[in-house]
Amino acid sequence: MLLQNPFKTLRPALCAAAAVVVALSAGCTGPKPATPDAPPAVSSAAPSAQDPWRPAVHLTAERNWINDPNGLVYENGTYHAFYQHNPHGNFWGNMSWGHSTSTDLIHWTQQPVAMEASEAEEIFSGAIVLDKENASGLGTAGNPPMVALYTSAYGKGGARPAGVQAQSLAYSLDHGKTWQKYKGNPVLDLAPSNNNFRDPKVTWYEPGGYWVMTTVVADAQVVKLFKSTDLLHWDHLSDFSGVGAQGGLWEVPELLQMDVAGGNGLKKWVMLLSINPGGIAGGSGMQYFVGDFDGRTFTAENAAKPGAPLTDSQWLDYGADYYAANSISGAPGGKPVLLGWMGNWDYAQDVPTTPWRGAMAVPRELELLRDGGRYALRSGIAAAASGALGEAAGGEVRRRNLTVDGGAEPLGGDFTARSQLLDVELEPGEAAETGLVLRSSADGSSGLRVSYERATGTLKVDRSRAGTGNFSRLFSPYHQAKVPLRDGKLRLRILLDSSSVEVFTPDSTVAITDTFFPAWDDTETLAFSRGGAAEVRVSSAAP
Repeated sequence: MLLQNPFKTLRPALCAAAAVVVALSAGCTGPKPATPDAPPAVSSAAPSAQDPWRPAVHLTAERNWINDPNGLVYENGTYHAFYQHNPHGNFWGNMSWGHSTSTDLIHWTQQPVAMEASEAEEIFSGAIVLDKENASGLGTAGNPPMVALYTSAYGKGGARPAGVQAQSLAYSLDHGKTWQKYKGNPVLDLAPSNNNFRDPKVTWYEPGGYWVMTTVVADAQVVKLFKSTDLLHWDHLSDFSGVGAQGGLWEVPELLQMDVAGGNGLKKWVMLLSINPGGIAGGSGMQYFVGDFDGRTFTAENAAKPGAPLTDSQWLDYGADYYAANSISGAPGGKPVLLGWMGNWDYAQDVPTTPWRGAMAVPRELELLRDGGRYALRSGIAAAASGALGEAAGGEVRRRNLTVDGGAEPLGGDFTARSQLLDVELEPGEAAETGLVLRSSADGSSGLRVSYERATGTLKVDRSRAGTGNFSRLFSPYHQAKVPLRDGKLRLRILLDSSSVEVFTPDSTVAITDTFFPAWDDTETLAFSRGGAAEVRVSSAAP
């Protein structure tokens, strides 16, 4: 977890590579000592040679495990991120709701655990809405409540038999600091009860004047929709199933209404849906569907059929490490702002980080486009986050324009930070392949390659020689997607952090998010081409 503005605490003695395109490196102190069972506390945890993979500009916990974000809400200038968290260990278990806050989506302050697991009940994923009209009656007109809907995973002595999952409610009257569980929990259960009924997400349906909740029966690949006028009593609307990738559990669904860019007021509905395993990059992934919602039933258009090649489905991200993303309720700006877990269940519990494990991807905003014969989502860094990254760079812009012919060339000392925000333009020309090597060793033998193959029209992120990877045989080596050139060029926006890369294509609907674990001393950035000359232009143009 980023617990302070890292750009205000740079320590030159340890961060010699701070003169960069976008100087995102954090201060280089390690986390404060704490006992394994101590609750999270504000500290100055930041990347260091002793903690080389701690993110500088991504949310994580100071210590211990985190996974899916949940309860994402914006209120009075503050973003609240709750998330699955183990307060007592660096592994999945004791599922509780951790809590962090931010005013700009980049600099996060960790708060005390919001709701902690017990022997009777673990607190699985869910959502928070502001009950502004106090429809639930849990607050007052002058002090309306924050209402959390979450999955109760029952254990010994719980309100349901051990193993059952049902939806429960908690509320806060002090802006998310403390939470009270509703005495009538669970507020929603199936008959008969089910062990995989989870992940409530709530949105307001204006035409009907009610809330709509999406949930899943995960192992049956079914999204179940419910409605409520008071957040306490829920009626079944419909089920959504029978389309898309079905090679694993369906999780963390969300139904969003979005404007179509350039559509003259046309609106469509989008269903976001995580799947594990069975993602496009192996293991965990996020697919989506675009269609219509009439207040009762969501109907997808041009959806892939079950059993079709994974490339027929629509994917929010083509990398291995983007999962369980959902939108921030009430976020300003008019576009959905998502926060996703930067992990993959294939290897998440094996990654070699300590005393923390797990991080969130950079908050991104979505735009819905008409893309060929169907609608598609384009992702980019959220405006608030992009602005914070630009401010952190101090307004300084560094540029390099290179012609690379069949080799590799260092970009120089301005591009040697462990964390950078890069705007890149590749013009392959006659080259078979061209791109960048990030976090390269001095001799170029290791590094993360972001490249474009001209003959196949493929954008590729290759982490096969990008540091430690032997912790799991399922840590897949590379990920790719088809991206067309525009006027013979490919524009990329790349956010590199201590142990992750997020690649966005401003002119297409492809994003690739991957974690990797480079050596602390590997800080070079190289431009390269293979099979001919290519033009590579790199800058840190202000967002």
